[in-house]
Amino acid sequence: LALALASLLPAAGARRSQDLHCGACRALVDELEWEISQVDPRKTIQMGSFRINPDGSQSVVEVPYARSEAHLTELLERVCEKMKEYGEKVDPATHRKSYVRVISHDGTKMDLSGVKFDGDVTSSLKFACESIAEEYEDELIEFLSHEAENVKDRLCSKRT
Repeated sequence: LALALASLLPAAGARRSQDLHCGACRALVDELEWEISQVDPRKTIQMGSFRINPDGSQSVVEVPYARSEAHLTELLERVCEKMKEYGEKVDPATHRKSYVRVISHDGTKMDLSGVKFDGDVTSSLKFACESIAEEYEDELIEFLSHEAENVKDRLCSKRT
């Protein structure tokens, strides 16, 4: 009996880890997309080379700031702090864990029934978020800078 239980524990731990990793990735993308949406679409940043060409011109272009590499890099540095605003919800039928915001962006009331919100959940989620942000920084910037569709599915389900 002990041997049978011992063989089941790694599978349960792997499922828990997969749920955490997937939930952190989805929360990370949600937060990045929300932050991008909050930037004034008229705000731009100059990109390109600031060197003067032989003909006296410069190769500088203005791009929207919200999806610029500079802005996305800045967001990736601090976005995982938002994981403290998430809680863990367990599906009663499948026992799969998902992670949901416990504090809304706009202050509206949220249904928090069945949501576990504590330091262990938020620190695990933050650590997973930081790992994903570091490991997949280039992919995140690539997808988000070009307004790719289904970033969550493409990154969280297929890539990570």
